Amino acid sequence: MRFTLAPVLVAALVPFAAQPAQAGQPAGDPARHVDPFVGSANKGNTFPGAVAPFGMLSLSPDQRRYYGPTSGPNAGKGAIRPASPSGYQYDTDYISGFSLAHLSGPGCIGSAGDVPLMPITREVTTSPAASEYTAPYRSTFKHANEQAQPGFYQVGLDSGVTASMAADQRAGSLRFAYPAGTPAGLLVRGSDSIAGSSDAALSIDEAGRTVSGSVTGGNFCGPYTDDRILQRSYYTLHYTITFDQPFTATGTWRDAAVRPGGTRVRGGTGYEGGFKPDGSPAYGYPPHGKGSGGYLMFQPGSTVNARVGISYVSSRNAEANLAEENPDGTTLEEIRDRTRRAWNAELGRIAVGGGTEEQRRTFYTALYHSLLHPNVINDVNGQYPGFDGRPHRLRPGQDAQYGTFSGWDVYRSQVQLVTLLDPKRGSDIASSLLNQADQNKGVWDRWTHLNGGTHVMVGDPSAVALAGILSFGGKDFPVREAFGSLATAARVPTKDDYSRAGYEVAVVGQRPSLDKFLRHGFYPADCNAWGCPNETLEMAAADHGLATIARQLGDERSYAEFAKRSQSWQNQFNPESGYVQNRNADGSWVPGFDPASAKGFVEGTAAQYVWMVQHNPAGLIDAMGGRRNAISRLDRFFKDENGDWVLIGPWDGTTHANMDNEPSIGVPWLYNYAGAPWKTQETVRATIRQLWLDTKDGVPGGPDGIPGNDDLGQMSSWLVFSAMAVYPQNPSQADLVVTAPLFPSITVHRASGQTLRITAPGAGLDKPYITGMKLDGDARTQTYVPASALSRDTTVDFALSATPDTGWGTEPADAPPSNRDGEALSRDQLGPLGSR
Repeated sequence: MRFTLAPVLVAALVPFAAQPAQAGQPAGDPARHVDPFVGSANKGNTFPGAVAPFGMLSLSPDQRRYYGPTSGPNAGKGAIRPASPSGYQYDTDYISGFSLAHLSGPGCIGSAGDVPLMPITREVTTSPAASEYTAPYRSTFKHANEQAQPGFYQVGLDSGVTASMAADQRAGSLRFAYPAGTPAGLLVRGSDSIAGSSDAALSIDEAGRTVSGSVTGGNFCGPYTDDRILQRSYYTLHYTITFDQPFTATGTWRDAAVRPGGTRVRGGTGYEGGFKPDGSPAYGYPPHGKGSGGYLMFQPGSTVNARVGISYVSSRNAEANLAEENPDGTTLEEIRDRTRRAWNAELGRIAVGGGTEEQRRTFYTALYHSLLHPNVINDVNGQYPGFDGRPHRLRPGQDAQYGTFSGWDVYRSQVQLVTLLDPKRGSDIASSLLNQADQNKGVWDRWTHLNGGTHVMVGDPSAVALAGILSFGGKDFPVREAFGSLATAARVPTKDDYSRAGYEVAVVGQRPSLDKFLRHGFYPADCNAWGCPNETLEMAAADHGLATIARQLGDERSYAEFAKRSQSWQNQFNPESGYVQNRNADGSWVPGFDPASAKGFVEGTAAQYVWMVQHNPAGLIDAMGGRRNAISRLDRFFKDENGDWVLIGPWDGTTHANMDNEPSIGVPWLYNYAGAPWKTQETVRATIRQLWLDTKDGVPGGPDGIPGNDDLGQMSSWLVFSAMAVYPQNPSQADLVVTAPLFPSITVHRASGQTLRITAPGAGLDKPYITGMKLDGDARTQTYVPASALSRDTTVDFALSATPDTGWGTEPADAPPSNRDGEALSRDQLGPLGSR
C-alpha cells in the first residue's frame, strides 16, 4: 500500500526546518541536529521514539518475534524475544507495538517495553499471546515512511495506519490514523513487556473511553545467569489511557483464549521461556502462548487520539500525572512542542560553533543520548517507588528521584557530564542513590532499574559516581550520610558479600568477597566476583572515590584509610609479566597467564584492563618501567605491527584496544601522563573519525553511528567530552585531561551559572594536534584543566596544527595529577600477600 506523509507531520516539521548554523555560530535550535535513529543498528541498542530529557515515559516502536522450534513436537512452543534490548533494531522491517518505557543502549535483554499498543486493520480472531508464531497482528514498514526528532516519532505502517506520538516526562499523546475500508483496531498488550511479566491487569471503561491497568516486570539480564536469580520482578507500572473516539467493540485475551466483549483481564507471561530452536529450554524469556491484554475497535477510517499517563506508584498517581502534564484538550502538537523546548534547553547548555553538519549531528545526538538516563521516577505529587516496594516522598530540597543507574558503565563520564551541565541534577541523582540504599538495607546496588536492583556487572560504582558528582559541583545532597553508608559497605562484609549467587553477569553482594580482600589486600582467584583481578581494580577505583569524599568532608583518617586501599592494584600487578593477573590466596600467580585472554576479567582482556588505574597513572607508569616503556606499550595497544590503528575488536583473544567498550575508553588519555600528549590527541581523533563519523551504513552519523552498546549514554558521553577536548580520566575528580577540540568554539553554560569557554581557531578533523594552550589568558603546558577552573567563568584557548608538536606538554610537571597517597614505595614492600 502506498503511504503518504500525514498532513499533521508535514505541518509539524515546518517550524523546525531551520537552516543549518553558519560556520562559527552556535546552533540556536540544537535539537534539529539530533538524529534519534543513530545507534539503532550495530548493537548500539538505542531507541528512536519520543521521550523528554530523563523522561519516565518513552513512546517508541517495538519489534518482537517468536524464537523457538518451527517443526517437530515443540513447534510453536518457543519463547518471545525483542529485536534488540531497546526493543528496536533498525535492520528489522516490522513493528509489533508502541510501548510506554524503554532503556537506551543496554547490553542485556530485559526490562521495560511495557504495554505495547498495536494498531491493526483486521478483526481479532486469535489470541495475540498464542499467535506470535505466525505474527498476524504486526505490520511491516519502510524507513522512508518514518520520522523521529527529540520528543516526537511517527511511522507509516504498510497496513495503512499512521502512528504518531509525543512524550512529556510522565504523560504523552499517541495518534493512530486508520485507512478507510478496513477494520480499525488497537491491541493493548498489557502483559507483553520486553522481558515478560509476572502479573498484569487491564480494565476497559467503555463509557469513559479509557483503558487502565498495571504490569509487574523486571527480569533484566534474566536469560544470562545459570542460577536464574535475575528472573524476578521488582517494579509495577500503572497506566491510564484515554481516547477521543468511542469504542465500537471491545474484547480481552488470556493465553490462548479470546473473550469478545470482555472488559477485564489479568495474567502475566512469566519468565520460564519455552524452547530454543535447538529444542533446549529458553529460560529467562517470556514463553510463547502466555499473557493477557485487551483490544478496542473503532469506526473504519477514524483518526484516534489517545492521552496516556504512567506511574510506578499507583493508578491514582498515573491519573494525576496525566491530568497535570496532558490534561483533556491538550493536543499532540502541544506536547511535541513543549518537549522540543525542554530538549533545546538541555542541549543548549553546550553551544558549538563551526564544524560540519555531520560533526554537529554526531555531537548533539551523543549529547541527547547522554541525557536520557537515569530516569525521573517520582510523580507530580512527589511520591516515588522505593527499593522496599513502598511509596516514599522526595527529601526536603530534592527536586526529583531518579531510577535506572547503569553503574559500571556511567560512573566513568556520564554522571560527570550530567553534573557538569547541571550540578543540582547531579545532586539529586546522588540523593536518589542514597535513598535507594537506605531502602535496601544499606546496599548500593551497582546496576539499578527503576526501583529495583539487578546486581549486574562488577565493582562498587556508586562510590566513584558520588565522588565525581561532588567534585563536579553537585554538593546539594547528604554527603556525610552517603559517605557513612558507602564506607560501612566497604568495611563490613554482609551475608550477600559471601555469596556467589548471580555469577556470571551479576553478583548479589555490593562488595563480593570483601572478607578476602580485607585479609589479602587483593581479590584472589577464588573470589565471588565476576572476574577477580578486575574486581581489585574496580574496588581500588571505588576506594579512591571514598578517599576523595572523605577529604572533602575533612575526615583525614578515613582519607588515609581509603587512599591506601586504593593502591591495592599494586598487589594484583605482576612485575615479572608487567600485567595485572589472577593471583591465588597464598600469593602465587595462577599459571598459564595470557595477556590476550579474558579469563578472570569482565568484557575485556588482561591487556585491556592493566591500564585501569584511573586515579594513579603515574604509579602504573612507574610499575611498567617508566614513561618510555609505557608509551611503547600504549603504541602497541592501539596499533598493529604495521602501524595501522586497531581501535575495535573482541573482548577475548587480543592484546589491542577495544574502544567500543568501557575498559578501553580511558586509555588514550594516558599518553598525557606519560609525556606524549600528541599521541593522546591523535588517538582520540582517530577514534572519533573511525568509530563515530565513518559508519558502515554509508550515512555519516547514521543508524550504526555508535560503536557498540551505548550503555545508557556512557559511550555517547565519551564522544561529547572528547569533542569538547576535555575528559574526566579520573572519574572521582574534576581535573579534565585535554586533547584537541573538534570545533572552533565550544561554550558550556552550567545551570549553576558558570561558563566554560573553549576556543580553537581553525579546529577540525584535519587539525588534531595541540601546539599551545592558555587558561584564562595565561600560557599553559600542563595537559589538563584543573578542577578549580570549573567553579568560575573560565576560558581555555587552544592553538592547533595538522602536525604533531612533540615538545608541548611533555615534561613530568606537565602531566595531570595522580593520587599516589598510600602507594607502596617499592615492590619489596608489598610482600607475598600485599601486606604493607
